[in-house]
Amino acid sequence: MVSRAFKLRFRRRLRLRKRQVEAFGQQAEEQFDRNFFRRLERLRGVRRFVGGWLILMVLLFTCMVVQLRALSGYYQVLQPTQGGTYTEGIVGSFTNANPIYATGAFDQAAAKLLFSSLYKYNEKNELVGDLAAGPLEVNEAGTAYTVHLRKGVTWHDGRSLTADDVLFTYQVIQNPDAQSPLNSSWQGIKITAVDKYTVTFTLPNVLASFPYSLTTGIIPKHVLGAVPMATMRSQAFNTRNPIGSGPFKWGAIEVLGDSAQTRQEQIALQRNTDYYLGDPKLSGVVLHSFRSKDDMIASFQHHELNAMAGLDSMPATLQRDDSVRKYNLPLTASVMTFFRTTTGVLGSQQVRQALVRGADTQSIIKSLRYAATPVTEPFLQRQFAFDPAYAQFGYDPVAAGSQLLADGWITGKDGFRYKDGKPLAFQLYAENTSEYTHVADMLAKQWKAIGVKVDIVLQQSADLQSTLATHSYDALLYGISIGADPDVYAYWDSAQADMRAQNRLNFSEYSSSKISDVALEAGRTRLDPALRIVKYRPFLQAWQADAPALGLYQPSYLYITRGPVYGLEEHYINNATDRYSNVQNWMVRQVLTSQADIK
Repeated sequence: MVSRAFKLRFRRRLRLRKRQVEAFGQQAEEQFDRNFFRRLERLRGVRRFVGGWLILMVLLFTCMVVQLRALSGYYQVLQPTQGGTYTEGIVGSFTNANPIYATGAFDQAAAKLLFSSLYKYNEKNELVGDLAAGPLEVNEAGTAYTVHLRKGVTWHDGRSLTADDVLFTYQVIQNPDAQSPLNSSWQGIKITAVDKYTVTFTLPNVLASFPYSLTTGIIPKHVLGAVPMATMRSQAFNTRNPIGSGPFKWGAIEVLGDSAQTRQEQIALQRNTDYYLGDPKLSGVVLHSFRSKDDMIASFQHHELNAMAGLDSMPATLQRDDSVRKYNLPLTASVMTFFRTTTGVLGSQQVRQALVRGADTQSIIKSLRYAATPVTEPFLQRQFAFDPAYAQFGYDPVAAGSQLLADGWITGKDGFRYKDGKPLAFQLYAENTSEYTHVADMLAKQWKAIGVKVDIVLQQSADLQSTLATHSYDALLYGISIGADPDVYAYWDSAQADMRAQNRLNFSEYSSSKISDVALEAGRTRLDPALRIVKYRPFLQAWQADAPALGLYQPSYLYITRGPVYGLEEHYINNATDRYSNVQNWMVRQVLTSQADIK
């Protein structure tokens, strides 16, 4: 129990403490009022002075920060560095990484990264040694080519690459049971392994463009040598564990999706640290297949891809994205309108010449998404056989109209021309892409201006290939691959228009005269460039006069990346996979580096 006296004493002390606290608070308030608020009024007289000092301090601090940042940028810069995995999206599907079977865009990309070839193209589009130690040696007759291989090259499994592997590769291609799509190009050629590092190719006849066919990947004999030729195409080697000698080696494959329409493949490739041209700077490459362009674009927008290959235009959703880089790689190819010269109104030389004169190719080129080089004859402007004297007729719609009128084509009330009651009309086939659709529309409008009615037929790629195989068109807007050498025999020789021809690439079904055929044959069977120019001249003369096609422009391969790819520069390429010409030097990562370290 607490006594009453204790309670009274506790209450007196509590009241005393409260009075002391109140007194202390009152004194503090008086002191603060006297020493702060009353003195604060005195600052009015010096406020400009104090404000000036405050502004000066702020300016000094700001300048110091800016200077430090500027000095940091001067002494330290972002530099590309090794490492990182590069993921590229490609529209297509994976079926075969073996280079003697790879035909689709995805398969060819995988084969190019995994396998090396005897020769390849450099950044100047020059043919240089890859597995070959130097240039080809040619005998005096021009029918035998000798290749000396690099020594010390190994396969991804560590085994040495020798002449036996080269011999085996081309023997597989030549064997019909192996069913390689390259088979027809290698018939009649004898391949001999002279020694461990020397191979000789003996041709039945001189062929100036032969060196350019030595860019096929080489496959290992020690892995596939015992495989029956009839089962070569279906071997697990082609899809599960291909062994090459290229800059990257097989890692793994992952298949996504539940149906054929949604299926995607991802192939992971690892850096080949024993690569004979030096360790690749990328740690690895992932090739990601998509069945549709929309799916690939969506994946790119989600930052799942470093690059997209094979689009025909920049997606509208990416045009304002500053992090996106666009590479336009000009192709050694020609986009032309091929006139089927054997049937219908296009069988008339006068009509074809008028169509050429009525096409404003310069305005078409200016309307493209990239700067393109005009195509005015069968050869490309950068090729030695090109001769501007034999360029196709220039744009002259007045002359085109006069030529049609002189040929009996009279303009009707509807604005189109007629002859013997038949309209001057034909169908123009093209692939259903934004670029070809645009070009076809412009051509149709230009030809309408001279009284020609053009119906445009747009087809998907698979349907167009069937149309090409059967030549079931009047005119064809299409791009053909020419390559570094001006050998265009396959596209213009009359033998290639025959229904029995294996490829039937003469899309115009052009068979002007024996003079033209003789000139094409003579031009490709001479090694001296100056002599080839002379031999090709009659062909150019005939082509100019007969106008079997309208040359338009050299197309460009669009390659879209997220940020720059260091080491990749815009340059002429012969096919899409030539973008990898120096892939071992590509870099995508960056680090801050001192200027002193760079110097």
